Amino acid sequence: MWLRSPLSRLNVSLDMHISVDRNNVRGQLINTGFYHARSNNKTISLFQKWYDMRLKSLGMKEQDVLKNLLDSGFFNQLGLNVGFLSTAEFSGFCQDSPDMGAVTTVHANCCVHIPAKISDLSLALRDWKRYKASRVNSRWSPHVECRRSWKDVHYVPKL
Repeated sequence: MWLRSPLSRLNVSLDMHISVDRNNVRGQLINTGFYHARSNNKTISLFQKWYDMRLKSLGMKEQDVLKNLLDSGFFNQLGLNVGFLSTAEFSGFCQDSPDMGAVTTVHANCCVHIPAKISDLSLALRDWKRYKASRVNSRWSPHVECRRSWKDVHYVPKL
């Protein structure tokens, strides 16, 4: 959910920016919920390889395929300059930003079901509106439905 445009927070000298689930974790826990790429030969090659690998990687999410490409050194082979976006500005449910004034986006990561994401994103939007009205830095509401979604092994989506 975009609370304001994140584009001004991006480093224009980088080829690509990728969001993460948590800050300061060895072996970045990338999350493809938000990424930005400059169009150039390096990023085009990455996206072609990523797409091809995704088609051949049965049972893997696109994010896991990209993580494998990162870990395998493919980014380095291409000479990609990549930045990992801090959860301080690109907040998510895995790790909330402590500073609402710095947040540009909120990602409903670490959440299993769409209804849980919608419920907790609605609370985050309510929190944001309260913050904007008062300018007092408050806390994000707990992501109760998303935490609960991990325990719901019998979930069947409504069609």
